[in-house]
Amino acid sequence: MDGTRSAAPINLENVRKQYPDGTVAVEGLSMDLAAGETTVLIGPSGCGKSTVLRMINRLIEPSGGTIRIDGTDVGRQDAAKLRRSIGYVIQNVGLFPHQTIRANVGTVPRLVGWPKARIRERTDELLSLVSLDPDRYGDRYPHELSGGQRQRVGVARALAADPVVLLMDEPFSAVDPIVRTRLQDEFRRLQETVRKTVVLVTHDIDEAVRLGDRIAVLSEHGRLQQFAPPAELLATPANDFVREFVGGDRGIKLLAVTPIPHDRLRPADDGTLAPFVAADATLQEALAVMLREGSNRVVVSSNGAPSRVLTVDDIVTELAASRPAPSVEKEG
Repeated sequence: MDGTRSAAPINLENVRKQYPDGTVAVEGLSMDLAAGETTVLIGPSGCGKSTVLRMINRLIEPSGGTIRIDGTDVGRQDAAKLRRSIGYVIQNVGLFPHQTIRANVGTVPRLVGWPKARIRERTDELLSLVSLDPDRYGDRYPHELSGGQRQRVGVARALAADPVVLLMDEPFSAVDPIVRTRLQDEFRRLQETVRKTVVLVTHDIDEAVRLGDRIAVLSEHGRLQQFAPPAELLATPANDFVREFVGGDRGIKLLAVTPIPHDRLRPADDGTLAPFVAADATLQEALAVMLREGSNRVVVSSNGAPSRVLTVDDIVTELAASRPAPSVEKEG
């Protein structure tokens, strides 16, 4: 792997995991994950999604197939060195309780021999990046932080050595719903800045739609049922399994990943009385404003440009027209 790159593609080719008792956790999984994108693995409990994640950094050794990061077979690398080059975030964070927050974040840089001054600079940079003031939190210990703050420290630690790949296993599921939403927002903001290749495991379809550039729906034994962008997955489920998994309210979920269709808007009359939404809002955000304000329309405002109107009928029409042609998908 090229250490000068900020992200790298991941290729899984016929990857399999069978345990000594004969249990098959993953059966012949093949996927190409693009550099700099967030791929979400989702599926029912026991479908092998966490096993897939752990095979990428060899916490679990595959029984067959090949996993490549930036074209290099991970099975041919030293396992410890490989893991130090991959960021890893788990559900319960796993911070060292006897070490300060700065020391926790600097764990991997210390292991690979960075100078102390560089480690200090990097840890403070990352704490700021995850919205934790290093002067306020750097010398504290994990028990002095809230669950959401500890999870942010876990993300900072995973990014400390600037890995090209970041693995996240149910990273936000151990916190309450309000904090979870805030952490998801922080992650989206952070990913826009660092653009790592992220593989994220979740059981929550709403989280998958919110965070993923592409979503891989797995069934029993890690069988890939569909691998597609969120809007495509919701608009055109590949089969009954995917349709049932994403839920009967997938049209509502689709609103969250569909932008306002500016080409459908019409000019607002000077006398138009309607609530406003920003031009970069989603249809979900626009509809939420309509419902909150008891209006069947919103005025879309953008940096001094002439205001235009979006109606409920426009939303229905856009959803009906937003069914893209299916991309590559696999069954069985």
